[in-house]
Amino acid sequence: MKLISEEVTQSEFLIEQNDKGQKDYKIKGIFLQSNIKNRNGRIYPKEVLDKEVTRYNKEFINKKRAFGELGHPDGPTVNLERVSHMITKLYPDGNNFIGEAKIMNTPYGKIVKGLIDEGAQLGVSSRGMGSLINRGGKNYVKDDFYLATAADIVADPSAPDAFVEGIMEGKEWVWENGALIEKDIEAWRMEIYKAKKFELDEKKLKVFESFLKKL
Repeated sequence: MKLISEEVTQSEFLIEQNDKGQKDYKIKGIFLQSNIKNRNGRIYPKEVLDKEVTRYNKEFINKKRAFGELGHPDGPTVNLERVSHMITKLYPDGNNFIGEAKIMNTPYGKIVKGLIDEGAQLGVSSRGMGSLINRGGKNYVKDDFYLATAADIVADPSAPDAFVEGIMEGKEWVWENGALIEKDIEAWRMEIYKAKKFELDEKKLKVFESFLKKL
């Protein structure tokens, strides 16, 4: 078995107002897809995902312990210190599985909220363990598949811009994360200041990747 992650782009990050007049940040959309070859060249049979989603609902969502992280974790275990959101729903709709999640008020949840407020486009990526079998030149996920989380939050190319803007402007959501210390922030600022125009995008990406590694 190996770690398998699949990014899906058909999800929305929404800001709604609750009864107390506060902002609620949510994710809604397709979290998993079956019977279709995805961008990684893998196919998840419907029966495999049906079985695993049923288990995931019973063991995690129904017990309010279905969490996801910010970034691309390199293992199947959800690290509670890195949790940014809680998955609240996951149900079938044809060959798709529709999910909902709420962004939590954790250090990483605050970073996600800050990125959304700055206009970054974010996506979701499922994470699990499983084996593959090749049939007719296509890679199928076998029925030993284990879903670790239905959705981690991943960034598209706009996220480094939003994060760097947050650093440069001293935004609260950057500073509130205990993993970031003043010398890190200052070093990143200097990298951006010193960057030549043609290398600015590359520097922004490097700074954002450094930030994610420190989380």
